[in-house]
Formats: sequence, structure tokens, C-alpha cells
Amino acid sequence: MHRFIYGIDFGTTNSALAILDTQTNEVVKIFTVPSLLFFPEFQTSRNEFVYKVGQAAVESYVESRMKGRFMKSIKRILPNRSFKSTRIAGKPFRIEDLVALIIGHLKGQADEYLGEVVTAAVVGRPVVFDENPEKDALAQERLSKAVKKCGFETFFFQMEPIGAAFAYERQLVRDELVLVADLGGGTSDFTLMRLRPDAVNSPNRQEDMISKGGVYVGGDNFDSSIMWHRGTPHFGRGVQEKIADKWLDLPVSYFTNICSWEKLNFFNSIRINNAIEQSYFSSGNHPLVKNLLTLVQKNLGYKLFREIEKTKIHLTDNDTAHFTFDQHDIYFDELIAIDSFAQEIIHDDVQKIDRYLQQYLADNQVSTDDIDTVFMTGGSSLVRPVQAIIHEKFGTAKVKSGDNFNSVAKGLAYSFLLT
Repeated sequence: MHRFIYGIDFGTTNSALAILDTQTNEVVKIFTVPSLLFFPEFQTSRNEFVYKVGQAAVESYVESRMKGRFMKSIKRILPNRSFKSTRIAGKPFRIEDLVALIIGHLKGQADEYLGEVVTAAVVGRPVVFDENPEKDALAQERLSKAVKKCGFETFFFQMEPIGAAFAYERQLVRDELVLVADLGGGTSDFTLMRLRPDAVNSPNRQEDMISKGGVYVGGDNFDSSIMWHRGTPHFGRGVQEKIADKWLDLPVSYFTNICSWEKLNFFNSIRINNAIEQSYFSSGNHPLVKNLLTLVQKNLGYKLFREIEKTKIHLTDNDTAHFTFDQHDIYFDELIAIDSFAQEIIHDDVQKIDRYLQQYLADNQVSTDDIDTVFMTGGSSLVRPVQAIIHEKFGTAKVKSGDNFNSVAKGLAYSFLLT
């Protein structure tokens, strides 16, 4: 029996590792880090490839004046079959190599804290990496390779919302039928479980797990929707260019690619630069197309999406927020009201979650009255339009939340006791 095991929640926005002491059945420490990577443009050592993780990645990226490769939302690339590898400073990286840098960073911190190397873990995965089963299997296979690459010899996967359920169960004083809503950056996952305070260390909980499901919509989709509705018009959406004596709209692919971080991160190629430069000329040197060219050439994606994230977070507690961007001659200031945010910008995304949840309950023949508690976790559980559909459907008294960023990692660690 391993004395210590790790619960690992590799997330789209943030990642966490919880250390479980199996002798006391308690989580003794949690490490968290933003799921960010930065590779300096120039590698000064032939023997050691330099990179930064988390907040250090942000700081190094800014200090380098955005010279280098900055990556976020790496988890969303896991099911992407077309992504084979990318070259960074002349070195090829597969997706599992990139994931391993973040998980390995957390493992290094935890091993140092304990003063020993831990090789056993429970690793979280969403209910759906992708709605295509083959892509979903590919994502788990890649994540498995990353975990092995970090030195874990014994590990198994657990659904992230089930991990959150086990964390919540330790707070209970009576039996409950609980719907866990794990709303993250990439997916919205749901698990229906019977939770029993006298069963927290029971080895077999299969009978208590009623169902699980999820939809591929999360916080990154909200960011993309903000960018599409309020950002892309400032980068040329709606502008026309003259081609063969005809005025045509700029290619929509320009704007779909700058609306998601994982696409924008790989959008700066010679071919794309040449295409946008030609569009700039063909549009009569339109200033908004120049903004698009500057965004791509100056590698401003991170700063742009940081402002989008700030706007979304500000709307958590406020009725208005300014989506402002002021970089390299690009300036705009969009005032976004919470009503517009809910009814226009992310309306379609939230409705997808709502429709899925309706069908999920119907498929399991469970009514909202049957459920004792809805336990919400994950960063996107703080988004007010998402909260609104949950509160309206189940009633405010039934909705509870815990540690939105660490509940899953803690519960994953506890679930090791059930193996």
C-alpha cells in the first residue's frame, strides 16, 4: 500500500494536485497552478530546454516582450486528431509532452514537499473530452502517456465530477441524492450519485453511482463568444476586400481562428501572414484589417484573451464591465452589460448546457424534486447566466458549492481509497 498518493486535476484553465495520506485518509496539501506554458524564443543552453509553467510563464512572457511561445487551454487540444506535434525552438513537442510539463511541475512540487518520489495517482478526466467517442479515447490515451512520462507507475482515471462528489460527501450529515455540476473551461459535466456520510471510505460505490454525462461547452466557449460578438468587429469582421472587381467579405476563417486561444496560438504562419497582408491591401488599407495583422504579427493573443477573462470575471459581481484593449495602436473599449452578456453573447452556449441537462434528467427519469442537492464546482460555475439556469431549475436552496478550483483534486485523491 502506498503511503501517499496524488489526486491530479489537469484542467483547461488551472491544474491542481492533492496529496492524500492513506494512513490518515486525509488530504494534507494541495498545489495549484494555471495551465500555462511559455518557451523563450531563444534557448541559451544546448543541454537544458528552458520553459516556464503557470504564473512564472506569464511573467516571463511579459518580460520577454511577448517574444517566444505562450500556450494556454492545452487540454482542449487532447482530442484533436490533426494535431501531431509542434516545433518550439527547433524541438518537436507532442501534446502529451506539453501536458507532462504541467503535471510534472506539480508532481515536482509535491515530491519536494514530502521529501520522497510518489508514483501512484488518481487522474481526473472530464465525462467527455469530445462528443466523438474515437476522439474521446484518443484524448485519454494521450493524457495517459503524459502521466507515465511524469514517472507515475500506478494510476487510474476517475471522472472529474465524481471526484467533486467524493469531496462534497465528506461534508454531509445525512444521505442525499446529489447532482454534481462540474463546470470548467472546456466541458460541463454532470454526475448523479447517492452520497452517504457513513460510506466515505467504503471500497465499492458502484451502486451509488447512478449516471454521468457531459457536454463540450465551458468557459473557453464563453470567452470565444465575447471575442466573436464584441472583439472581431475591431479586427475587420464586416470589412470587405476587392477581388477580381468584386467586393467580398473578408474570409470568415480569419475571425473563427482568432476567437479561440488554441487556434490563435497556431495562427501565426507565413501563409496566414501573407493572406492577411493581401487582404489589407485589397481592402484599401483598412485600419481594422491592420489591427488583425498587428494582432497576429505582434503575438498579442495572450493579452487580448486576458482582457476577455477579466471582463467575464468582472461580470460575476457587477452588472457592467469594460472589454478594453490598448496595444500597438489597437484600441477599443466595449461596455458589456450583464443582460447583453446573458441574452446575446453567451446565450447559445448556456442554452446548450441547459438543453443537455434537461435531456440528462429525462434520460435518467429523475425530476428536479427528486434531487436533494446540486453541488456546483469549477470556475464556470461562477458565471451568473449559468448559475441562473441552475437556480431556476432546482431552486436556490438546493444549490451548494465548495472550493471551485480544488474540490475535484481533493475528491480524486479520496477516490483512491475506493479501489
